[in-house]
Amino acid sequence: MDITTLPFDAETLLAGLKPWVEIESPTFDAARVNAMLDHAARECALSGARIERIAGRMGFGDCVRATFSFGHEDKPGILIMGHLDTVHPVGTLARKLPWRRDGERCYGPGIFDMKGGNFIALEAVRMLQRLGLTPSLPVTFLFTSDEEVGSPSTRDLIEAEAKRQKCVLVPEPGRADGGVVTGRYAIARFNLQAIGRPSHAGATLKDGKSAIRIMADTVSQIEGMTTDACTFSVGVLHGGQWVNCVASACEGEALSMAKRQSDLDQGVERMLALTKGDDQAGRFVVTRGVTRPVWEPNDKTMALYETAKGLAKQLGIDLKHESAGGGSDANFTGALGIASLDGLGVCGAGAHTLQEHILVSSLPQRGKLLTGLLMALA
Repeated sequence: MDITTLPFDAETLLAGLKPWVEIESPTFDAARVNAMLDHAARECALSGARIERIAGRMGFGDCVRATFSFGHEDKPGILIMGHLDTVHPVGTLARKLPWRRDGERCYGPGIFDMKGGNFIALEAVRMLQRLGLTPSLPVTFLFTSDEEVGSPSTRDLIEAEAKRQKCVLVPEPGRADGGVVTGRYAIARFNLQAIGRPSHAGATLKDGKSAIRIMADTVSQIEGMTTDACTFSVGVLHGGQWVNCVASACEGEALSMAKRQSDLDQGVERMLALTKGDDQAGRFVVTRGVTRPVWEPNDKTMALYETAKGLAKQLGIDLKHESAGGGSDANFTGALGIASLDGLGVCGAGAHTLQEHILVSSLPQRGKLLTGLLMALA
């Protein structure tokens, strides 16, 4: 098919995307995430999908599976996988990052990561319907609720669904050069706990052992372990309750990332070895959290990429690919050996910041590419 003539209109797409962005859905607010899932499920249902709601667990929101069979019931097909949770707390839209258009850029919480990509993938299915085109494979969307914290409650669901399908498309944000992702680095999360000894900070300061000081000293040590092979960063800290009390507890979260699984495994060992101390000196305890395995592209993934590259050429795009840092749920499907292509979403910048935006022109461009892929895969 000639994807260059597909009648996607940037302004129409932008208007359709706006309600998705204006439903704030931070990961830790299950009710808000579920409201976003309600909206996505309704749009899919209006477009003829069979909707299945999967109850959330671990305090996170639900998931939605939306199936467009296109007359190929029970046949392994295309899984389009996307998360609807964001890192932006409720109130960001009203106070810090309102929906706004500034020339080629459009801003809003979660617009780039990854509501824009989810929306445009659904629009690709709708385009096929409008044109009366039938792909060779059924298309299933799996919208999830906890990707931004490592998918602790949904990994089993993601892997089970992917194993039933032929290939996986992930409309996470496109790369800075407009390229796509064919591999992801391994990522491990860690929970940190410093345990001190309380005392009155004014009258008996020397009798105490500050958990905050223990944490601060160890944070420097953790981040100092970073090398080209494996990085370490601490992103969350909570400690103390009263300024006139020597803090007896401080908690944190750390992240390690590596291009190779062996490097991450060594990094995990180094982190766990930081557990130390006693009641007198104070304690520091590291426990392992969610881990995303390394995804290295296989022949099936590269064949999927070559199909996308050929379609992009019709649009005048030299579609590049790379392995990327920053995890996605494609870490799980790719590590299973399932053909997976990531970074198919809209282009822009500022993910996880108050400058998050998309490039408006990428909406029709990515829509054409995704529509072409749905028709080309068999």
